[in-house]
Amino acid sequence: MSDELNQPQNGNDMPRFAGRGTMMRLPFAESPQGLDAAFVGIPLDIGTSQRAGTRYGPRQIRAESVMIRPYNMATGAAPFESLSVADIGDVPINTYSLLKSVDIIENYYTALNEYPLIPLTLGGDHTLTLPVLRALCKKHGPVALVHVDAHTDTNDTMFGEKIAHGTTFRRAVEENLLDCEHVYQIGQRAQGYSANDFRWGSKHGFTLTTAEQCWHQSMTPLMERIREAVGDRPCYLSFDIDGIDPAWAPGTGTPEVGGLTSVQALEIVRGCKGLNLIGADLVEVSPPYDVSGTTSQLAANLLYEMLCVLPGVAYHD
Repeated sequence: MSDELNQPQNGNDMPRFAGRGTMMRLPFAESPQGLDAAFVGIPLDIGTSQRAGTRYGPRQIRAESVMIRPYNMATGAAPFESLSVADIGDVPINTYSLLKSVDIIENYYTALNEYPLIPLTLGGDHTLTLPVLRALCKKHGPVALVHVDAHTDTNDTMFGEKIAHGTTFRRAVEENLLDCEHVYQIGQRAQGYSANDFRWGSKHGFTLTTAEQCWHQSMTPLMERIREAVGDRPCYLSFDIDGIDPAWAPGTGTPEVGGLTSVQALEIVRGCKGLNLIGADLVEVSPPYDVSGTTSQLAANLLYEMLCVLPGVAYHD
């Protein structure tokens, strides 16, 4: 159970432009001991293929999280009343080596397996999801997946490399990290290099809902179907901010027009309530391409909403 030390700093006690530099101005924890959930930053952008800058994502997401209050007025969720939550800082990636960084991330999250906490990751480019899944699957086995993204990230190679932000989920399938019959990709769109670009996952059992299928639709019925199908299986949520239309989230490396709205994003994350979430991430925020902070603000709110749907969260009517 929580106590005063578990709470974000109150905006009436400490100005929001001051105080802690952590996610939601939560306590910083040197150790994961005693935590039910933890925010973790991975400042990685050496796996990107277009515009860099996601190394600054975790810091800017934290900066834009200062306006978030502890009680969710829309859903009734009060996560800090029932969960012990803290920010445990950033993974010390290797700035000069993507492959070494992938190993560092995997080892870091493998160590977290010793604790009964659920990691919520601030990215960082989408390469990071592969080592996170490698670590979590050592504890949970192959997991179901809800994946929001403009792209499927199932390329075989990028510039001849097997590991990059666009190959994550093909490698995850090859390494038996995913329960492929319970993988749900949402928001894919734009152009490809061939007609088969979106079909690789479908051939392996993925269910793909393109952006066009989401246009002018509420995401609530889709998430109801996903919850029913996934049941109590361990499930991971990976949310690439470029799944959102660049009108709402311009600060990303590979923006694509015709994407999801911020309201649909909220419906998707809130629709994960009831899933057995064992982890989640929010990736591909690139602050240099968004001087207003809109993208990071949306990302911070989506991470808070992820916290609100974790198992064990208290709710008020």
